[in-house]
Amino acid sequence: MPVLAIERFERFFRAAASLDVDKNDLKRYSDFVDQKVYDLLLIAQATAKANGRDVIAPHDLPVTKGLQERIHEFRNLDEKIELRPILDALTPRPPLDLALGDETERRLPGIVGGLSVALARTFKIMDPELKNPQTAHWEGALRIFNLLL
Repeated sequence: MPVLAIERFERFFRAAASLDVDKNDLKRYSDFVDQKVYDLLLIAQATAKANGRDVIAPHDLPVTKGLQERIHEFRNLDEKIELRPILDALTPRPPLDLALGDETERRLPGIVGGLSVALARTFKIMDPELKNPQTAHWEGALRIFNLLL
């Protein structure tokens, strides 16, 4: 990851939840994004198939009220940090049985941004005094997300 991207991620986590992250955290973050995007797209694919479509539309994505609110928060944070272009490049497009619609493609970085805000805030819920997430914090946060997504 380029130095500029690392700096923006560091700024993002500080702005979202007063967290200091390092390169190890960014690798864990990348793994988190890969896993959760794949999970969301699998459900979206099943929804599209159930509705007889061969393209995944935005409304097929299982975006909850809470995630929608975090997406909006990400947009506000992103105005200052400009992380969206980096998230667009980082967001995986795993092979699926169905194609992603153009609008679905365009929305993915914002969804990843919303998931990122939720992740940062999850760390603070788990430990309000946390400054630098450690392996145990990442594992706990992932277990929580796996329960819900």
